[in-house]
Amino acid sequence: MTQDAAPALSVVVPVFNEADNVRPLVGEIVTALRGRIGFEIVYVDDASRDGTLAILDALRAEVPELRVLVHASQSGQSTAIRTGVRAARGAWIATLDGDGQNDPADIPLLLRERDAAPATLKLFAGWRTERRDSGSKRWASKWANAIRSRLLRDDTPDTGCGIKLFEREAFLDLPYFDHMHRFLPALMQRAGWQVKSVPVRHRPRAAGCSKYNNLQRAWVGLRDLRGVAWLIARSRRTAVRELGAP
Repeated sequence: MTQDAAPALSVVVPVFNEADNVRPLVGEIVTALRGRIGFEIVYVDDASRDGTLAILDALRAEVPELRVLVHASQSGQSTAIRTGVRAARGAWIATLDGDGQNDPADIPLLLRERDAAPATLKLFAGWRTERRDSGSKRWASKWANAIRSRLLRDDTPDTGCGIKLFEREAFLDLPYFDHMHRFLPALMQRAGWQVKSVPVRHRPRAAGCSKYNNLQRAWVGLRDLRGVAWLIARSRRTAVRELGAP
């Protein structure tokens, strides 16, 4: 891939105060993808207050695939993901959480699933079959997934997993709102696309601390769940043909 050629894949990583996790994760992404596919890494710093941005800036000289975008003010994970996707040059996007709990070695697995899938399948969602979180966090996630699945019928066991692979154009066509990243399967299905859950690895957090607590997740999740259910109920789709087209 030449310097000016668009990569086939953009890896988007949103971060907030993850200074100790940046360098190891970037190294793992490079190891997983270099030589396999043309790619870029798009980090979006959500106004970190630690040394995250300084480390990313230094890494740009070492990793030619790395790009760094910076939010002027803290805007949340969904906004950071959307910022990265909009700036991405690849037709397909892989996302990872910036805390290092997703394994970049699973990205080639998602790519193989995509290559074997029909064109109507636009989202490959990671499924953490063995969670490496605290018991309370696992319980809260199980409870939230059960409620969401019952209400939205999105047939996705783990929407909160940070590692996903999706088509950039399909993502940008979705309605945007804060916390939308937790509802990507339902939103993709609302748009008429198919979704597949793929078992992936999950690792304990090696450094730093979680930016959410269970109460915050529950309250915001229930409020957004009602909104997404309303969007689905109000959705209308139809096939379109153009007169005179071949």
